[in-house]
Amino acid sequence: MQSTINLLDAALKKHPAQYWHEKLKINRNALHNARMRGHISPAIAGALAEEMGEDPEKWMVIAALESDKDSACKSRMIARIGTRWGQNKKPPELLQGASVGGNGGIRTLDEALHPILP
Repeated sequence: MQSTINLLDAALKKHPAQYWHEKLKINRNALHNARMRGHISPAIAGALAEEMGEDPEKWMVIAALESDKDSACKSRMIARIGTRWGQNKKPPELLQGASVGGNGGIRTLDEALHPILP
């Protein structure tokens, strides 16, 4: 599953947590706390992505959606980014279903991003 925790894992494979705390100028417990919560804040996700040569805007959106409570709006936005970042590989009815409160068949953020993120 692709998530901000996967981004964190990739960052920690490159450098230890202390390096990232100093590089990003964040509290020394920030990454540990993020792992315990199961997601990274949008600001930290964007900064990590930028330092790792990834698209920070994409990771900030992923982080924001991960931290949001489940709702029809969240499902709609997951469907939208799946279509946008998937180069419109999803069928047009995906967004139509999302706009009326459904999620167009996408149940998770991972399903929306699967064609985009490794």
